[in-house]
Amino acid sequence: MQGETGHKQEQWGSRLGVILAVMGSAIGLGNFLRFPGLAAKYGGGHFMVPYFIALLLLGLPIAWTEWSIGRMGGEKGYHSTPGIFRELLHRKWGSYIGVLGLIIPVGIYMYYVYIESWCLYYAISYLNGSILMGSDAGSYESFFLGFIGSHADGSLLQHGPSMGVLIMLGCFVLNFAIIYRGLANGIELVSKYAIPVLMLCAIGVLIRVLTLGTPNPDLPEQNVLNGLGYMWNPGISEYVNSEGVLVPAQSFWQALANPEMWMDATGQIFFSLSVGFGIIITYASYLRRKDDVLLSGTTSAAGNLFAEVALGGMITVPAAFIFLGPGTNFGSTFGLGFISLPYVFANMPLGQLVGFLWFALLFLAALTSSLSMLQPAIAFFEEGLGVSRRLSTAILAFITLTGSLFFVIFSKDSKALDYMDFWIGTVFIYILATILVIIFSWRIGVKAGMDHAHDGSHIRIPQIFHFVLKYVSPVYLVVVFAFWMYGTIGKKVQEFMDGGAPTYTGLFILLLLGFLTWLVWIANQRWDSAEKNKEA
Repeated sequence: MQGETGHKQEQWGSRLGVILAVMGSAIGLGNFLRFPGLAAKYGGGHFMVPYFIALLLLGLPIAWTEWSIGRMGGEKGYHSTPGIFRELLHRKWGSYIGVLGLIIPVGIYMYYVYIESWCLYYAISYLNGSILMGSDAGSYESFFLGFIGSHADGSLLQHGPSMGVLIMLGCFVLNFAIIYRGLANGIELVSKYAIPVLMLCAIGVLIRVLTLGTPNPDLPEQNVLNGLGYMWNPGISEYVNSEGVLVPAQSFWQALANPEMWMDATGQIFFSLSVGFGIIITYASYLRRKDDVLLSGTTSAAGNLFAEVALGGMITVPAAFIFLGPGTNFGSTFGLGFISLPYVFANMPLGQLVGFLWFALLFLAALTSSLSMLQPAIAFFEEGLGVSRRLSTAILAFITLTGSLFFVIFSKDSKALDYMDFWIGTVFIYILATILVIIFSWRIGVKAGMDHAHDGSHIRIPQIFHFVLKYVSPVYLVVVFAFWMYGTIGKKVQEFMDGGAPTYTGLFILLLLGFLTWLVWIANQRWDSAEKNKEA
């Protein structure tokens, strides 16, 4: 099949395959580490209120728009955001807006595959017992910080590549070996096996956590039921803010007035559903005209939320509550996953087995997510530059390996990684999500867009979501984003001006943005030429 780009189009092998692939994209480290960390940070039940509000007003509506926009673009033969935005906006400048749909997944992949390798290393270490360090919490922290090179820049390469770097390179090769095989034989095939295995591992760990009871008779209040209640019951509680400062106990309504919590909840929904990344648009572009985008989108979202709330939250929050107590400051998402939880496993019956299952599921979740981050750029290179999948894979491998090694070199205190995540993993995602809502609601039109989405669908979206998409979602995005940026942008600019890793990271982001924009300019010349030849 030839699209309007003149490039042979791939297709998914089955509806189940695309649903599992999108679930694989969405189910990642954020489900099992970031979500529980945020829930614990804000006192459990408090966080669930803005979380579910963001799900209904932003997450699901934007997911539906991405599925619909992607299929619209695919019908015209485009599979990347530059090509799709150019086609839907009927303006060349639309392709430059689409650069966001390239830099977000590519930029995130550069450090995500690095974190993915941590999960694999820990899984192997639990399997062979080399990471068992008793009940000394400090030893787990020292091990992890040394493993990721947190003490000094370049320490991971000081005496040749460390084991962590070698495993990262192994994960890198695995990702590109799979992505080279294409959609049906690569991403879809891996997702069909990885997602069920991941779920089985998670259920196994969940059963162990829910049967812990009250492991310490001296602390009878730290039991599994109270741990579940801590996650779900809003009450008066304290939390640790982004500066690591303990905020005194707040009432339910005082907690809801915290804009930082709303921003974190909204960002978590974006990460949970992979909306605002540009990934779903690319995935949906390979669907056929009569494929059900609404049911597929809703099903994949439901599966992801089950993994996040019912598995990730109910594993991590109660376990941490039982062994570490309520209101624990995990320090960071990484602190929770690689320091606090290994300590928990050390104090848990069958801890070595549970630790292996935990990090195995984290690795599988990270693998399916990282694969999805590569496909948007592959699609762009193929249709925009007219190169083969082999060459597209080679180009992307060179770009992303350069970025991954950047984070290996600038490893001290993970400052480079954090700065990259702030701009590409947060700011750019909000901007792209807002643009998507505006394009769907105001350029295409909500009615026309939803009519297209309903084509071939077995379900119908309630009429109220037309109003939500056109007015509520964009206002919600802009207001929350503005409040958050007002409180953080000054600090981030100052970090850039102060020099060091944040400065180098900021310059690297600008270089990557400029390079991708230049490639889009080249693609536009090619597309313009193709359109002129078609008219002739």
